[in-house]
Amino acid sequence: MAETRREGPFLRIDIISVVPQTFESVLNASILKRAREAGLVEIVVHNLHDYGLGRYKQVDDTPYGGGAGMILRPEPIFSCIEKLRAEREYDEVIFLTPDGDILDQKAANRLSMARNLILLCGHYKGVDERVRTALVTRDISIGDYVLTGGELPALVLTDAIVRLLPGALGDSESALSDSFQAGLLDAPYYTKPAEFGGMPVPDILMTGDHAKIAEWRDTEALRRTRERRPGLLDDPERS
Repeated sequence: MAETRREGPFLRIDIISVVPQTFESVLNASILKRAREAGLVEIVVHNLHDYGLGRYKQVDDTPYGGGAGMILRPEPIFSCIEKLRAEREYDEVIFLTPDGDILDQKAANRLSMARNLILLCGHYKGVDERVRTALVTRDISIGDYVLTGGELPALVLTDAIVRLLPGALGDSESALSDSFQAGLLDAPYYTKPAEFGGMPVPDILMTGDHAKIAEWRDTEALRRTRERRPGLLDDPERS
């Protein structure tokens, strides 16, 4: 990714999809809505059908060589991305696909430092491979399973990035203490009441001794990671 930095806490994300209505409710709720209203991020969803071919705005076709399913044609995608690139420089053109690199916190952290991103949502059986060869700079997956399209993965990626922008969360330290930021799962948390259903809050959390509480949380985070995701402890980049 190009080493470009924004002058202020601002990021633009362009999302290309054949079903843009998928994004309406999520982008207009919670942290994503507040970040957009605060000017921290601009998220623009593009309907690939606007760049479709012919009278019926065709965006897909059958695969050469036969087989089931439809493939997104290259022409509409090239037209959309080339138009966007003529307007600004992009750090990454990301294709959301099951065979991409698995999204993790390190990737989200890095992408949150970008200035402009394009997210291309696959659909049907995928996209013409020439799109990936000529336009895509990075392939990202959210897991080893197949969804109807790349729209939900694009929303997952967008949320993971935007919540890291300065000012996006009410508590500036919240994102830094989330699971995976230190290469570990997070510690357990408790709130009122002090006892519920015969289950009390651990005494240490009631002492007000912040140093000891921090030590307890570190120990619990390590314990939980060792029990549930031991592979994380083998990561050489774990801080």
